[in-house]
Amino acid sequence: LLLLLEATLLQLGSGSPPPFYNGFYYNNIMNDTDNGQDKVDYSSGPTLVVETSKDPVYSYSGANITLPCHYHYEPGPGAKPKIRIKWSKLRNDYTKEQGVMVAIGNTSVAFGDFKGRAHLRRASQHEASLVISDVRLKDDGKYRCEVISGLEDESDVVDLRLRGIVFPYQPPRGQYRLNFHEAKRACQDQGAILATFHQLFQAWSEGLDWCNAGWLADGTVQYPIRLPRKPCGGLHLAPGIRSYSPRPRHRRRFDAYCFSSMLRGEVFYLDRLTGMTLEEAKQSCQEAGAEIARVGHLYSAWKFLGLDRCSAGWLADGSVRYPIVKPRPNCGPAEPGVRTFGFPSKGRFGVFCYKER
Repeated sequence: LLLLLEATLLQLGSGSPPPFYNGFYYNNIMNDTDNGQDKVDYSSGPTLVVETSKDPVYSYSGANITLPCHYHYEPGPGAKPKIRIKWSKLRNDYTKEQGVMVAIGNTSVAFGDFKGRAHLRRASQHEASLVISDVRLKDDGKYRCEVISGLEDESDVVDLRLRGIVFPYQPPRGQYRLNFHEAKRACQDQGAILATFHQLFQAWSEGLDWCNAGWLADGTVQYPIRLPRKPCGGLHLAPGIRSYSPRPRHRRRFDAYCFSSMLRGEVFYLDRLTGMTLEEAKQSCQEAGAEIARVGHLYSAWKFLGLDRCSAGWLADGSVRYPIVKPRPNCGPAEPGVRTFGFPSKGRFGVFCYKER
C-alpha cells in the first residue's frame, strides 16, 4: 500500500525513471546540453520552513497526545505543488527510522503499531501535527516531521516523553541472570519495557540509587549512583550514571532497568486472616474481577496513585512486596519506596490485584 501511495505522488515521465529519495519519487526538470550532461533547473522562490516544539512533549500510557508541527514559506506564500507529509520515529542513534504515517492531500496511511492510532491534525492551513491515540510505552522517543513541497524537503524533530517510573528488576533466579533479550521479556512480563538512558537519567535525578548493573533499551549496561561507595565504582567517582557501554546481547548477563507509566486502572490489596499461598492469591484476584498485579503495576500505583500499604502481598512474578509513601516505624527504611521480601518459596501473605477501568 505504501509503494502504491508513493508511486501515485507524481506522474512518471517517459524514458528513464526519476530518482528515488526519502520514500518519494521526484521529477527533475532536465535540460539537455551539447556535451550530453543533464542539468537540474531550480526555480527561485519562497523557502520552505518546518518547525516543531523545541521542548519535549510529555504524556503517559493510554493518553491521546498531539505532536505539533507547522510549516510556512519565507519570504511568503506562493504557488506551490501539493504538500506531502511524512512522520517517522527515530532510533536513539538516528541510524534507522520507523515509519509512522504518510499523507498526501486528504489521503493518509499509518504503518505498523500506529495503524488506527495515528492521524494528522490540520486545524490551520499550514499545520501538519501528528495525533497519537492510546499512547503506549514504546511510543516514547523522537519523531521527525518531514514536509515535501515539489523539490523542497524540510524536516524537524520533536521529542515525546512518557511520564513514568524506572525500577530495577531481578528474576527469581537472582542477580545477573538475564541476557539482553531475556531482560526485554522480563520487563514486558511485569507490564513495563526496558528503560532508555534518558529515562534512567531522569530517575537518577529524582533519587534512584542502585548498585547493580542492568540492561537498557539500547543494549548498554549502566547503573545509577547517588551516593558513591567502594563497591559501586569507588569513592573517588562523582555521583552519576555508571556505564559498562554496550555488551554482547546473547552472552553477557545482568539485571534489567524497566520503565512503567501511569496506569489505566487501579491496584488494590486483598487479604485473609491466615494469609494466602501464591495460587490462592491469584484465585482471589480473579474472584474480585481482577488479575494479580505485576511489579510494574505496583511501582506505578505507588508513584502516581499514592498507594501506601504496610502489608506484604504477592505479585504475579512470585515476589512479595509492599509500597510505602509515608515511611513509619515497622514499615522498612526511612525513605519512601517499594519494599521487597524477595521470592519466598513458602509463606502466606496478602495479594495486590490490578483491575483496568
